[in-house]
Amino acid sequence: MAIRAIFQYVMICTMKSLSSLIAPKEQTPEEKRREMLERPVRSLILSLAAPSIFANLVTSIYNLADTFFVGQMGSTSASAAVGVSFVTMTVIQAMGFYLAQGTGNPMSRYLGAGESEKARTFVNVGLAATLGFGILITVVGHIFLDQLCYIGGATATILPYARAYISIILFGAPFIASCFLLNMQLRFQGESFYSMLAMVAGAVLNTILTPILIFPVGLGIAGSALATVISEATSFFILLYQMNRAGITPLSPRYLRMPDLAMLKEINNGGIPSFARQCMLGVATSLLNNAAAPFGDAAIAGIAVVQRITGFGNYVQIGIGQGLQPVVGYNLGAKRYGRIREGYFTAIKTAFMAVSFISVFTFVFAPQLIAVFRDDPEVVAFATLTLRLGSITLPFTGFAMITNFMLQTSGKMWRATILGSARLGLVLAPVVLVLPRLFGMLGVQIAQPVTDVITSLIAVPMAWSVLKEMREAEAALAAESAAE
Repeated sequence: MAIRAIFQYVMICTMKSLSSLIAPKEQTPEEKRREMLERPVRSLILSLAAPSIFANLVTSIYNLADTFFVGQMGSTSASAAVGVSFVTMTVIQAMGFYLAQGTGNPMSRYLGAGESEKARTFVNVGLAATLGFGILITVVGHIFLDQLCYIGGATATILPYARAYISIILFGAPFIASCFLLNMQLRFQGESFYSMLAMVAGAVLNTILTPILIFPVGLGIAGSALATVISEATSFFILLYQMNRAGITPLSPRYLRMPDLAMLKEINNGGIPSFARQCMLGVATSLLNNAAAPFGDAAIAGIAVVQRITGFGNYVQIGIGQGLQPVVGYNLGAKRYGRIREGYFTAIKTAFMAVSFISVFTFVFAPQLIAVFRDDPEVVAFATLTLRLGSITLPFTGFAMITNFMLQTSGKMWRATILGSARLGLVLAPVVLVLPRLFGMLGVQIAQPVTDVITSLIAVPMAWSVLKEMREAEAALAAESAAE
């Protein structure tokens, strides 16, 4: 017993020492504001992006593990059901992202301007609204459960698995949506490390629970969904703790109030682009699944696997964009436009280089990667070419993605909405409707890469316009200072 007590004491001391090395120093709102406005931009963005990238990659690994364990059930229909459920997850995420970005963008600008009370109001209103809408999604989703499955591309053989999976996921809607909100709120405050802790904890727990609930417990695909709900609830409570312990804007009922028209306008300006983007993500998945349906369950399962694998590259780009957002928000509030431009170009270059390495790997080892998750020869054949084609264009998607983050945080609602929706719907929809008719199965496989190229071209004039506006605002500010 004495040896065991000594061992536990040593382990606790070691963990505390490691935590002190990697955890950032807790800061007051003014210290955080000074860091965001004065620290060199490159190191600031990388320090904010690194925890987000790590957390996103862990989440991506969890998604791959989820796909892997469901694939071990030996049913292509069950594997396809995970892809079908993506539409439902997208609806939940859309609400979470809408309120996260909608309240987070103005919150970061108010923090940059030194108006902490307004920032706290946005955070607390966002959490209350997210929990309420999450409960509504649970109720309405169960009423229209079969319709959700069919919209997601379920066939008669996939439907039983999809119903079992989606039904349980819906019960976790309040936790899933609120996790997105609190994660984003911490990141907008420049506290991405604490956001990372909660995401990683949930993903690790999910990866452990999924195989246990599927196989020894015998719940099948329902076990995978239950593991997701339990893990999201765990992350939610960790995030609540972190917001009050380390967050710049603590949670408290005294900051709650009914939003007025001005506040609703600010929430919409920041949130509608994310809401549209997430809804379009569901549309994209539905379109691709339905376009693949004539070619069998193997094609739908192949798309689901490819989406999980390419998620690695997308999560890296998203993490870098999330590192850029608080820099844009704080410095926009303080009218430091030069730092915003520097941060934007730093983020684009970093995203391109990082995702290029990932794309080379996924292109070269596409068959082996697909076979890990589903060894069905038909799935491997379809998904290998799909993954390789997507790997070619993936590095270029970062330009549009980073531009979209800058537009959204700058309050350019319509431009951000159009650009964010282009890759996932406005462009993809006509591409998916046309190419499969012309090229059959190949049309399904090249739909996303063709869309990525078109979206990158759309991003060019939008990036130029917002940078031009910032230069003009900077010149006007300089003229005012000279006149004084």
